[in-house]
Amino acid sequence: MLEIIMILYTVYTLIKVYISVMQIGYISDEKNGEAVLMSQDKFQVAGEYAIKKERLGLLSTLVDYGMFVWWVTMGFAWLTSTLGTDSTVVSAVLFLFGFMAVNFIVGLPFELYQTFKLDKEYDFSQMTPKLYIQDQLKSMAMFVIIGGAIFYLLAWIVVNVESWWIWGFVLLFSIALIVNIIYPTIIAPLFNKFSPLEEGELKSAIEEMMQKVGLKSDGIFTMDASKRDNRLNAYFGGLGKTKRVVLFDTLIEKLENRELLAVLGHELGHFSHGDIWKNIGMMAVLLLSAFFLLGNLPEQLFLEMDVMQTAGVEIAMMMLLLSLISFVFTPIMSFVSRHNEYAADEFGSQMGGKENLVSALIKLVDENKAFPKSHPLVVFFYYTHPPVLERLKELGYDASAVNQTIEKEGIFTFLDEEKK
Repeated sequence: MLEIIMILYTVYTLIKVYISVMQIGYISDEKNGEAVLMSQDKFQVAGEYAIKKERLGLLSTLVDYGMFVWWVTMGFAWLTSTLGTDSTVVSAVLFLFGFMAVNFIVGLPFELYQTFKLDKEYDFSQMTPKLYIQDQLKSMAMFVIIGGAIFYLLAWIVVNVESWWIWGFVLLFSIALIVNIIYPTIIAPLFNKFSPLEEGELKSAIEEMMQKVGLKSDGIFTMDASKRDNRLNAYFGGLGKTKRVVLFDTLIEKLENRELLAVLGHELGHFSHGDIWKNIGMMAVLLLSAFFLLGNLPEQLFLEMDVMQTAGVEIAMMMLLLSLISFVFTPIMSFVSRHNEYAADEFGSQMGGKENLVSALIKLVDENKAFPKSHPLVVFFYYTHPPVLERLKELGYDASAVNQTIEKEGIFTFLDEEKK
């Protein structure tokens, strides 16, 4: 059984590696071609950043594979012997903390390189060592308290309930919903400062748009994202009464009000179409499938790993294999998400104007140094949003013409309706 799982994980890793290699080669060729949506210099810079980030991800994938092999061949046995073989719930929690600690230490260099080397080099990261340490301490404290409680409850279910995978799914899915509810009002403010949007034309326009679609929220806020990162973004967070509109301060600084309203119109499209609940439904299917498959692993597997089938090892094994299970679902979920994004773009263009949405999309690409082209395999597997060139095309804009007018006139050319 262990041999079969290792073969499946190897195939999964090889597919990921192949996709990354194809993406690196594709962008390496495209970045030296004719620029779209940005100047030639920015186009090449965006391509270089995308390549370096992909190479870092490729190295991370290989390290993850090495860690997987180590865990199933000797790591679980080593950790079990280090902590003891007690099959109690408390022992399971300690085992899982040890498992997470080892993985955190191995993955830390990649995060540090991404934050303090790569993102600094391309003027994204504003993170300081002090702020990073503060963030880590807060995250660790939350993990010990909340994660420890989740580990304890899940381990208790594994130890005491026969068909534990069913109730384990119910527990984790319920927790996921609770986290979505409390994130905007309790968790996010631990890391960022949220200020109510000042009274004025923008706030009135946003409130009017929200009223049109029947969205009642906890408020409209700006977030001090710039103290960590220069990239632009906005989101609707929360469920029920905790829903709130959050605008990054970087977004407010770079986009005009009309463009901001078009972007928010897109997000309101997701609300109007019930995309949040669709995503929750897909997550439920994925999680239930994973619990069913990984919650019924045979005892022979654990014997081959030279460990007892304790709650800690079972849960850790599920965590190891969850990425493999989710990868199978990824193309389907990505396809559905891209479909929803097209529909949200159409909704946003009706709410805020096509020209404004196109202008906002192009600024987002330019400011975020987002290379606008990707290999089809990357789009198929990973893209939850359609490629920006396809989004512009769907909105009726010629990307090459748009790029030319940006450089020459600062306006956008709308395709004749007959050409659509």
